[in-house]
Amino acid sequence: MSTFSHWNEEGRPQMVDISKKEVTERTAIAQSRVSISNELYEAIKNGHIKKGDPLQVAQIAGIIGAKKTSDIIPMCHPIALQGTDFTFHYEKNGEGYDLIIQATVKCSGKTGVEMEALTAASIAALTFYDMCKAVDKSMIIAETFLVRKTGGKSGDFTHEKIK
Repeated sequence: MSTFSHWNEEGRPQMVDISKKEVTERTAIAQSRVSISNELYEAIKNGHIKKGDPLQVAQIAGIIGAKKTSDIIPMCHPIALQGTDFTFHYEKNGEGYDLIIQATVKCSGKTGVEMEALTAASIAALTFYDMCKAVDKSMIIAETFLVRKTGGKSGDFTHEKIK
């Protein structure tokens, strides 16, 4: 018998049974970082991206990504999300800028929304890349990680990078 919850007694994949878990309020915040050139930063700042505002489109795509997580991550349960929001800000780095994307996802349910937040941040970063690649194909989607989560049996978590 496996100690991993996503494997049954016969060693085959299974979706974890959450039927006996308590409903709690759950929140997850995930972050993605996209490194961009000075040229792209200036183009965005001055409204010169031909496809439109990359942050607005990335936010909409990220919301869709959060809602579709269980369709693309095999063992995720479908969750009735009760809120998904984003923050975006730029940080100057040595050679350009980093766009910091944070996705916050909330629900009241029997399982957490960590994967929904991570998917939302990832899809937002990929969409930002798609919107801006005509100006800067050298962008780097550098890191995506769980910043914080609250609720559920395992309790709260804050990534050591944030503490």
